[in-house]
Amino acid sequence: MKKCWNDGFRPRKLFKMLLFMKMLALFLLASVMSVSANTLAQDARVTLNLNGADLEQVLWEIHEQTGLIFLYSSEDVEGVKDVSVEAKDETVKSVLKHCLQDSELEYEFKKEAITLRKSVKQNQSAGEAQQEKTRKISGVVVDDQGLSLPGVSVLIKGTTTGVSTNFDGEFTLEIPTSGKSVLLISFIGMQSQEVVVSNQTSLKITMKTDSEQLSEVVVVSDGFRKTDRRLFTGSATTVKAEEAKVAGVVDVGQMLEGKAAGVSVQTVSGTFGAAPKIRVRGASSIYGDQKPLWVVDGVVLEDVVDVSPDDLSSGDAATLISSAVAGLNSDDIEKFEILKDASATALYGARAMNGVIVITTKRGKKGATSVSYSGEFTMRLKPSYSNYNIMNSREQMSVYRELEAKGWLNHAEISRQKNGGIYKKMYDLINTYDPTTGFGLQNTPEARAKFLQKYEMTNTDWFDKLFTNNITQNHSVSLRGGNDKSAFYFSTSYYGDKGWSIADEVDRYTVNANASVQLNEKLKIGFITAGSFRQQKAPGTVSRTEDPINGEYSRDFDINPFSYALNTSRVLRPYDDNGNLEYYRMNYADFNIINEMKNNYLDIDMLDLKLQANIDYELLKGLDLNFVGSIRYVKSTQEHKILENSNMASAYRADETYEIAKNNKFLFKDLEVPNSLPQVVLPKGGFYNRSDNSLLNYYFRGTANWNKIFNETHIVNVMGGTEIKSSNRQNSSFDGVGYQWERGGIPYIDPDFMRHQLQNGVSYYGMQEYRDRFAAFFATGSYSYAGKYTINGTFRYDGSNQLGKSTSARWLPTWNVSGSWNAHEEDFLNDSNTISHLSFRATYGLTASMGAANNSTLVLMNQVTDRPYISEQESQMYIDGLENSELTWEKQYETNVGMDLGLFRNRINLSVDAYQRKGFDLIAYIKTSGIGGEFWKFANYADMESHGIEFTLTTHNIKTDDFKWKTNLTFAYNKNEITKLKSFQNIYNLVKDVGGPLEGYPVRSLFSVQYKGLNNEGLPTFINEEGELTVSDLDFQSTKIDHLKYEGSIDPKVTGGLGNVFTYKNWKLNVFMTYQFGNKVRLRPQFKAKYSDLDAMPKEFYDRWMLKGDEEITDIPTILSQRQYNVNYSKAYNGYNLSTARVADGSFVRMKEISLAYSLPKKLLSGLGFSSASLKVQGSNLFLIHSDDKLNGQDPEFMGSGGVAMPVPKQYTLSVKLGF
Repeated sequence: MKKCWNDGFRPRKLFKMLLFMKMLALFLLASVMSVSANTLAQDARVTLNLNGADLEQVLWEIHEQTGLIFLYSSEDVEGVKDVSVEAKDETVKSVLKHCLQDSELEYEFKKEAITLRKSVKQNQSAGEAQQEKTRKISGVVVDDQGLSLPGVSVLIKGTTTGVSTNFDGEFTLEIPTSGKSVLLISFIGMQSQEVVVSNQTSLKITMKTDSEQLSEVVVVSDGFRKTDRRLFTGSATTVKAEEAKVAGVVDVGQMLEGKAAGVSVQTVSGTFGAAPKIRVRGASSIYGDQKPLWVVDGVVLEDVVDVSPDDLSSGDAATLISSAVAGLNSDDIEKFEILKDASATALYGARAMNGVIVITTKRGKKGATSVSYSGEFTMRLKPSYSNYNIMNSREQMSVYRELEAKGWLNHAEISRQKNGGIYKKMYDLINTYDPTTGFGLQNTPEARAKFLQKYEMTNTDWFDKLFTNNITQNHSVSLRGGNDKSAFYFSTSYYGDKGWSIADEVDRYTVNANASVQLNEKLKIGFITAGSFRQQKAPGTVSRTEDPINGEYSRDFDINPFSYALNTSRVLRPYDDNGNLEYYRMNYADFNIINEMKNNYLDIDMLDLKLQANIDYELLKGLDLNFVGSIRYVKSTQEHKILENSNMASAYRADETYEIAKNNKFLFKDLEVPNSLPQVVLPKGGFYNRSDNSLLNYYFRGTANWNKIFNETHIVNVMGGTEIKSSNRQNSSFDGVGYQWERGGIPYIDPDFMRHQLQNGVSYYGMQEYRDRFAAFFATGSYSYAGKYTINGTFRYDGSNQLGKSTSARWLPTWNVSGSWNAHEEDFLNDSNTISHLSFRATYGLTASMGAANNSTLVLMNQVTDRPYISEQESQMYIDGLENSELTWEKQYETNVGMDLGLFRNRINLSVDAYQRKGFDLIAYIKTSGIGGEFWKFANYADMESHGIEFTLTTHNIKTDDFKWKTNLTFAYNKNEITKLKSFQNIYNLVKDVGGPLEGYPVRSLFSVQYKGLNNEGLPTFINEEGELTVSDLDFQSTKIDHLKYEGSIDPKVTGGLGNVFTYKNWKLNVFMTYQFGNKVRLRPQFKAKYSDLDAMPKEFYDRWMLKGDEEITDIPTILSQRQYNVNYSKAYNGYNLSTARVADGSFVRMKEISLAYSLPKKLLSGLGFSSASLKVQGSNLFLIHSDDKLNGQDPEFMGSGGVAMPVPKQYTLSVKLGF
C-alpha cells in the first residue's frame, strides 16, 4: 500500500495515516460520540465547494463537518482524482454517490463509520452458481492485546469477494462449501496474513503490529502533551516497556541501562530500594543533585529523601529509600521517554538541567475486558570465593604465623586489642581452668600447634554460610477494558524476596487503578489511584564516617554479609565442635556474625499513595483546556533494633581489664573528673533507634492548547499554562537507650549515657522540616509548514522558596528555540527507494537546576572535632551555611543538533545527536574574608562545560515470515570540564574513591598519591607536597595538591548497549550486552599498618615484602612488626591504598541478559481458554566479557562500602505470561 505521508504534509493524508494506525484508531473511534445518536449517518448534511480535488480531500472535509469516520485502503482511493462537488446542506449519501459515480468504488454505512472499497462482484452467473454452492462463515479480528479491530479487509484469496469488519471487529462472509478456502486478512499498521478455512463456522483472528509501518508515526510524550515525532524538534529517546523490562529486576531505573543513548545507569548497590546512579548526558552540577527528573503520567515524582550522588554508594540506611520509583510495578508501564536537550525538557524549565525521564503507564482500551497475569520466579546465586582473590584458610594461617612472629599475636598484645580471632580464643582456653576438666588447653607447643592446625583446615565458606540460592517471586494481575464512553485499567502486584542473605527480606505490594470517562463531546475526565507498601529487613548499620586525618572511611559495627565474607578470615568458623555458635572478639566484646544478624537488624516500612485527576475540555474548536491535579503521601519508618546480646550492645559494657576500659571509646569518660577510668553507661538492655521520613506533595497544572491548520498547509500550535507544587518533608529520629527487649520493653537508662552521647556530638533525638514551594508560568508555540519545516519556541518563568529571599534569586526565566526539517517530505526524496525517512533537528536554550542550594537561610549543625586522639575530641556547634539571600539557580546554555535517518523502508534506522553545554552560576565553595564566622561559603560563581555525541542504530537484518533478526546499538560519549572553580581542595577529597572537583578537570576526578616503590624495610614511599620522598609524612588535609597524579574521571566517558533479538516462529532469543569505557576506579583498601587474626587478606599478600632486596621485585608492603609500628604508619598504609598503585581501569563489557521465550500457538491456546500465553527463561548479570585484570573480581560498578549495600547477583528467571 502507498505510504500516506510522502506526497507532502496535507491534513487529509495525516488523517488517513492516523486513522489506520491501530492505537490512534481506537481513540478516534471514541469521537463517534460527537455525532448525535438520534441521527442516521447517511442523513448527516454537509456543505462543500471543491473543484478538481482528490477524493481524500473530500473525505477529510466530510469528516471535519460531521465527525464521520472513513475506513478505506489508500490503494483503492488514490486513483480517484479531479473530483468537483458543489453541495449546500446535502446529505452525505448524495455527496458520496456523486463523487463515486465514475469510479470502481462502493460505500457502506455502518453506524457512524463509512467503509469504502472496490466493488465486489457477489453475484456469479447462473451456471457458476449451479456448479459451486456456498456457506456462511463468521469471525472476529483482534489485535495482539485482544482488542477488536474495525475496518479490516477480509478477502477470499483468488477472488474479488470480500468484506470489512464492523466496529466490533466482526465479519460474515459467504465461502465455497467445497475444498478449503484461504482468507487474506489485511489492515494498515498490522501484518497481513492468510487464514485457511476448512470446516470451521467461526474464526478468531489475531493480527500483529507491523513495526516497519508504525515506525513513521511514533508519538513523543513529554508529560504535558503528545507530539507526532515528525513535528518534534527536541532530542528524546522512546523505550517501550517490553524492550526495557528485565525479568527479576524490580527497580525500573535499572532497566534503562544500555537501552537509551546518553543515559548512563550504574547500579552501585543491588539492595532493594537503593537508587542506581543515573546520568543523562553526564554531570551538570558540581555539588548539586544530578539525578534526572522522574515524571509519571504527567506529574513529577518527588524523592522522599535527598541522597547525594556520592552517598548513593555509601551503604548508609538512607539509601534504602533513595529510589523514587521503587514503588512502581514494571508491568504497569507502557513506555519510557527520555528527554535530553533544552527543547525536549523546555516545559520543565528550571528543574530540567539533569534531563527528564517520563513514564507513561497503561490505560484502559475499548473492547471486552481482558485479564493478564505475569509471574516471575528468580533464583539469585550466592557469591563464590572462586570469583575473588581471597586467601584460603591454609594460606591465611601462614600469614598469622608471621604476625605471631612479629609480636602481634602473643598473649600480652592480643589481650588488649579490640579484635581477636583464633589466637585470642587459644589464649583464653589456656587461661581457663575448670576444677573437673582442668585447663581448656595445655600451654605446650604441641597443644597449641594442634589447636591452630584444626582451624587451619577449616576453610570456612562465609558466602555459603551467609547467603542462599534463594528464589524471589513477582506476580502481577491486570484487568483492562472499555467502551465508546469510558475505559479502565486495574492492576495489583506482589514481590516477595525471602532473602539472598540471611539478613535481608522484602515484601512489596502495589495497586494501580485508572479510568477515563467521556461525559460528553467536549468533556473528558480521568482518575488515577496508585499505591505501594513495602516491608523490608536489612542488616543493622550506622552511617559511615570519614577520617580526613588518616585518609580513610570507617563504619562501627559493620555486619554487611558481603563485606564480612570478603574481609573475614576463612580460618574462623561459625559453629564449634558441638554445633553451637562460636564467638570471637570484636569491639572488645563477643562476636558471632550469625548471632549478630539475628540481634542487630533494620526493619523498614514504606507506604506510598497517590491520587490524581485529569480534566480535558474542548472550549472551542481547536482550543482545549487540560487540568491535572494530584496528591501524594509517602511515609517511611526505619527501626534499628539492637538487642541486649548483640555485639553492639555488649561493646558498651566491655570493661573487663584496665587496658580495655581505657581504650574502649564506647565507655563514658567523665571530663569533669580528668583522671577517672571510663565507665559503663549501658549496664543492661540494647537500643531502639527509629527514623521517620514523610512527604506530602500537592501538584496542580492547568494548560490551554490551541491547534489550527490553515489552508491545509500551515500548522500552528500554541500552549500556555501554570504549574504549582507544594512539598512538605519531615524527618524525625530517636535513639532509645537501654531498651530491654526481653523484659517487656522497659528501658534501663543511665543518665551518664546522655552525657556520653553529647560529648561525642550525638543527639538522642532530632527533627527537621522542609517546606518546598514552587510555581511556574509557561508558554510554547510551534509552526510547521506542510510538515516539512517546523520551528518551536518555549518560555517559562519558575520560582522557588528554596533559594535566596530576593526576587531576582528566587525567580528565573528559561527558554529555548528549536527547529526541524523533514527532508523526506521534499519532492526530490519523495520517490526514493533508499531513504524512507530523513530529518534534521537543532536546539538552543537555557535550562536550570536548584543545585546545592541549602544555605538560603542560616544553617547550624553539631559535630565532633577532627582530631587524631579520642581524648582530644570534643563536640562543637558549627555554621554549615551562612545565609545567602542572593543564592540562585544553577544555569546552563545548551546547543543540540541531530539527525534521524531511515533506510530501505526503515529496515535501518539511525539517530545521531551532538551537543554542547555551558553551565554557569554553578553553586560551589568560595573563600571569603571570614566575616560572619566562616571562610568558605556556597555561592553562584563556578562554571563548567561539557560536550558529547550519541547515536542509536537499529537494523532489521533479516525479516522473513518465519525468521527475524533485529540489532540495536546505543553509543554515547560525554566529556566535561570545570572551567571556573576557585575553592581549594584538600588531598583527601581528591584521592578518595568518589573523586572530587578541581578546575581544569572533570567534576568527579580521581587523583592519587604518587607511589614510588618500597624502601629497604618494605614500607611504601611517596612524593609528599614538598616534592620529597617520604613514608608517612602525608597530610591528607593539606591543600597543596600539585604533587598528586590525575588518574581520570570516575564517571565513564563512553556508555552504551548492544542487543540482538532473533525470532523464529514462536521462539524469541534475546542477547543483550552493556559497556562503559574511560573511567577509573579505586581498588578496595586491603592494606593496614596492623592486622588482627580476624582479617582476611588478598592473595596479593603472597608477593609481600619479606626480606631486604624484595623491594626490587614487589610492590606489596611488608607486614609491620609490633616493634616497628607507630601511629604515623597508618598514614603510610592508607596512603598506599590511595596511591597510584591501587587504581584500575573501570571499563567493562558485561553480558547483561540472555533470554529465550516461547509463545504458545493459537491452536493450543483455544483449547486451553487463553488468548495468549508465553514462557521465558532468562539469565541476568551473567559475567564480565572484559574488565581490568587488576580488579581481581571486584565489580567495577560496585564500591563494596558495607552497611546495607550489596552487589548485583547473577540470577536466572522463569517468566510466565497469560492472557484471558
